[in-house]
Amino acid sequence: MNAVTNNPGGREPPSLLRSTLNRHAVPFRHVAYLSVVLGVLGLAPTLFMLETYDRVLNSRNNLTLAMLLVLVVGVYVVMALLDRLRSAALARIGTSLDESLRERLFDTSFDINLRSGGGVGNTQAFTDLRVVREFIGSPAMTAIFDAPSALIFGVIVFLIHPILGLLACAGALIQVAVTVRTERKTMPALTAANRASIEAQTYSATALRNTQVIEAMGMMPDIRRRWLKSQHTLLKEQAVASDSAGVSSAIGKFVQQTQASLILGVSCLLSVYGLMSTDGGVMILASTLGARMLSPLVQLVSQWRSVANARDSYGRLDRLLGPVTEPQEAMKLAPPKGALTVEGVTVVAPRSTNPILRGVSLGLPAGNVLVVIGPSAAGKTTLARVLTGVWPAAAGKVRLDGADIFRWDKDELGPHLGYLPQSVELFDGSIAENIARFGRIDDQEVARAATLAGLDPMLAQLPQGIDSAIGEEGAFLSGGQRQRVALARAIYRSPKLIVLDEPNSSLDEAGDRDLINAIRQLKAQGSTIVVISHRTNMLQVADALLLLRDGQAAMYGPRDEVLAALQKAAAQNKPTPVANPAAGAARKPRAGRRFAAGF
Repeated sequence: MNAVTNNPGGREPPSLLRSTLNRHAVPFRHVAYLSVVLGVLGLAPTLFMLETYDRVLNSRNNLTLAMLLVLVVGVYVVMALLDRLRSAALARIGTSLDESLRERLFDTSFDINLRSGGGVGNTQAFTDLRVVREFIGSPAMTAIFDAPSALIFGVIVFLIHPILGLLACAGALIQVAVTVRTERKTMPALTAANRASIEAQTYSATALRNTQVIEAMGMMPDIRRRWLKSQHTLLKEQAVASDSAGVSSAIGKFVQQTQASLILGVSCLLSVYGLMSTDGGVMILASTLGARMLSPLVQLVSQWRSVANARDSYGRLDRLLGPVTEPQEAMKLAPPKGALTVEGVTVVAPRSTNPILRGVSLGLPAGNVLVVIGPSAAGKTTLARVLTGVWPAAAGKVRLDGADIFRWDKDELGPHLGYLPQSVELFDGSIAENIARFGRIDDQEVARAATLAGLDPMLAQLPQGIDSAIGEEGAFLSGGQRQRVALARAIYRSPKLIVLDEPNSSLDEAGDRDLINAIRQLKAQGSTIVVISHRTNMLQVADALLLLRDGQAAMYGPRDEVLAALQKAAAQNKPTPVANPAAGAARKPRAGRRFAAGF
């Protein structure tokens, strides 16, 4: 996910989210025009009532009544069509926003999770995008677009009489004060509720992924208690926010209703003193417009929870997506042959300053097998991640055929690289889809990889064979079966570089034999293979041996030479010497050696 900021002239780059919304300025403008027209047409019921009292009752003309009814019904039909058009336009804007951002959002979320070391993914960003999309088509958004109509109504009330206009403005100011009160009272509670909701969702997702451990060790009461604590905080803060918003909503409706009657009463008073027309229709019109003037603010206050949630979601999305960027040109190189070089690599874990690997160097010719050994927490899994370009090196380089593997275009490199992580990760789908990495399925290559991984006996027992579904994270398979499927995926199409992190941790003796046979066949075809393992039987396929200890290469070289040095050091009860980074290529191995005690 390498990207560079498109920032000409050194100016602050625009926000991606804001820029995307700005591209929808024309549709938003059309919605605003529709809202003004709808606001004006919304006066139709009042005008119909006035005309009925003024013309029909005085003239007792049925034709006039019929014409007025036809006219007002026609206006209602037009209003319904325009309102439907406005709702559809807002929905399309929300959908277009989602379509414009979701790929970038997926890539950004994936990149953040990858650089942070993986684990349980955070789906809050996708929830935030859904909240923003739904808000665009919500009643709160239409209330915002109705605000210009409210200004027009206020001007008309002013034209009827300035005192009535001032009265209407006073009501509007009170509604603004109510809105500010709602913001101050509800925002802290809603923010705390959202935070508790995210924590509860993440915690429950983690618990559901570990149900067997929780059940087996009787952890359920304590896990449930922690989850209920987050839920209690969530409900408490939501109740505080709802109570405050409810009070504000009631005040807003009271002010709106009071203002309508107050304007009508003041109109009558002005008429009594000869300061205003005695036409009752004008009085009713002023009263109606005064109430309609406050309607958008009242609706916003009643919808304030959705406004606050949308604003929080918008802020999180804006920070996550960052400025407008353009993809950095990744290296596009010829297919690799498999020569691996590690040049003084130091690796620091995400969100940490302590190095896990320090100054590791090695050279592995194409078609050779390197076995990596060492005690726990020596940095072996970190080495696997940096060899595959998953993690960057803080210092030094990992090169494949002389090219920096981290900067290599992953779409180009991926088919030539196989990786079996220590924690097997499979995806919901068929066995064939998982082996083929969810790309175009080459039946011959899938069958070949399955055979090399020793899957044929298992597939023969399944009704749908290789097309059988495995469930989410391979839930329908045993631990050993999942590891075999993951191995088949790693060796699909015989990649030039294959990194296997504890590939036999869940395999029995037959699985070990299949794994060793697969490594030998892949090596014969020219694949470069790095195997991280604690089992001694892996030594029989090794050309070179790397001993990691405390994040450093304690020894590296041809297999037999390293084993001899380890045995000599163990016999003399001396610490293992540090490897010479300039150690040469491995020579042909001889089987039958054993690990030295304690490495």
